[in-house]
Amino acid sequence: MRTSRRGAVDPFIVMDVVEAAQAAEAAGRHIVHMEIGQPGTGAPRAALDRLAEDMRESPLGYSGSLGLPELRARIARHYGEWYDLDLDPSRVIVTAGASGAFVLAFSALFDTGARVGLGEPCYPSYRQILSALGMEPVAFPTSLDARFQPVPSDLDGLDLDGLIVASPANPSGTALGRQELSDLSETCDARGVSLISDEIYHGLGYSGRSVSALEVTDEVVVINSFSKYFAMTGWRVGWMVVPEALARTIERLAQNLFICAPHAGQRLALHAMDCTGELEEMKAVYARNRELLLEGLPKAGLPAIAPPDGAFYVYADVSEVTDDSRELARRLLDEAGVAVAPGADFDRGRGDRWLRFSYSAATSDIEEGLVRIARFMGRA
Repeated sequence: MRTSRRGAVDPFIVMDVVEAAQAAEAAGRHIVHMEIGQPGTGAPRAALDRLAEDMRESPLGYSGSLGLPELRARIARHYGEWYDLDLDPSRVIVTAGASGAFVLAFSALFDTGARVGLGEPCYPSYRQILSALGMEPVAFPTSLDARFQPVPSDLDGLDLDGLIVASPANPSGTALGRQELSDLSETCDARGVSLISDEIYHGLGYSGRSVSALEVTDEVVVINSFSKYFAMTGWRVGWMVVPEALARTIERLAQNLFICAPHAGQRLALHAMDCTGELEEMKAVYARNRELLLEGLPKAGLPAIAPPDGAFYVYADVSEVTDDSRELARRLLDEAGVAVAPGADFDRGRGDRWLRFSYSAATSDIEEGLVRIARFMGRA
């Protein structure tokens, strides 16, 4: 059977690590999971209880393709509560996870062959989704001096149709401030470049709240998710905020590509938005884990770290140890029982000299993982 060129995308390496770790666990080993960005707690208990009531009362069939009206209204209110923005719910679109939002955004904004900029290191699926849709991901290196975030001068000479920014970013955890976002937005406007802002780690900031691109411009597609701060990873519910003129285009695509986001997940998301107490308790665990890694990794021999403002990752330079992060990750799993993400997933040019450590697991697991890493590095 013939296959398409669009299917020839690279694997998501961290998911290969997950499978290897699960195989090790199935063989009876205890693995500390520091490879994947998944809250270890699950969705808020109070929200799950309310969903159970919903499921007893309704079959939860299809929702509209833009999402449940009450959830869209609640998300709009969320922008008032967090960012002091008056957002029209008609601009909010509920999606099948942030991944579904990226498919919709790319399909609505770009034609085949469009060139979309990505500052590396970055979330690898941006690149693969663009490629699968027949678009051209244009990777450019960001600098540690710029905290692995793009700056306007990075776009010089690239001839782009679009730009994706992420704040806080995966894998670095670094964030863009209001002026930095404004500068990038103005540069994109001046060059006719469509701006997409990935804000799925908002709520998980440790030195003040994150700034939304919507605070500096309405000419942006903002993508967010219930997977991270709201701890709903497997429920596959995300959202987009789009310019008013783009909403109907997105709706037509959503009708045909996805019909709607999972109804049960949307109901859970609606309830989770009112579980601030539980969610902040989860965040406090991540904050403690972050402190442990920032202290423990240098003691284990990995002192060069991108300064993480948010999310739940530490991106560490391992160039003094190896120039093959995939092999080092394999050895950490095989010899130390710690699963981590190779930087090669996030940066094709320099990633073999970096590892990403997730600290979304329980604090006891992070403590055990640091002990094992130190022992592996000969620092115990």
